[in-house]
Amino acid sequence: MQQDIKQLIREKIKMQGVKMEIRPITLKQASDFINQYHRHHKATIGCKFAVGLYKGDTIIGCAVCGRPVSRYLDNGFTCEINRLCTDGTKNACSMLYGACCRIAKEMGYRKIITYILQSEDGASLKASNFICEGAAGGTHWTGARDRGQEIPQELKTRWVRILRK
Repeated sequence: MQQDIKQLIREKIKMQGVKMEIRPITLKQASDFINQYHRHHKATIGCKFAVGLYKGDTIIGCAVCGRPVSRYLDNGFTCEINRLCTDGTKNACSMLYGACCRIAKEMGYRKIITYILQSEDGASLKASNFICEGAAGGTHWTGARDRGQEIPQELKTRWVRILRK
């Protein structure tokens, strides 16, 4: 047991000087990470693209982007960050938000959106130049396709960043 703790401390010290790096990943890799680390959601079903954030050879975060869940916002020029998940590494969320914006812009999207729980402060979104549009969505899924996921019964806020006019 004490040997394991010493090994973890050695690995943590070794990783302090290693820079974070964005890399492409598969939806399967992102889903595995999300199912292990996300606080309140399971992985998504599909995506347009997924990116991973690595420190050395260790994945420390990922983001999954796709079509907007709301059919009213699905105009072909709007991308949604459907899931973003990290292991808690400082600045990891901001790096992933920035990468998603750059990739979506290069793909021709004009706007990118994401949702967070009302209880979350959105510090990483503010740091990534997103603007809060206020409360959006309901507290639970009301459609016929309810998949029975344990989703927090809490309102969300929608955040947006304009990528091009």
